[in-house]
Amino acid sequence: MIKTVQYLSKEQIETSRHMTTEHILDFLENFREMHISMQAPPKKSKLISMKVKEPLLDAFKAKAKVVGQPYQTLIKQLMQDYLYQNND
Repeated sequence: MIKTVQYLSKEQIETSRHMTTEHILDFLENFREMHISMQAPPKKSKLISMKVKEPLLDAFKAKAKVVGQPYQTLIKQLMQDYLYQNND
């Protein structure tokens, strides 16, 4: 399992200095719930539908093929990575 490290920007640190105890507790509880949900056994997948311009999808499929991953798996990985990215 890969553990991520959260790097905070100067703006994020400054904002956190003005948080009340209640805001901090809410944040920690939300973070805990998110972490638990990500560690829980996978739940049933949900089928989604979305429109994507053909050239973009074709390019994405081609790149996925180059890296040896099914393109839908790569989309799911990108979605998960987005949740944990550094929001500078």
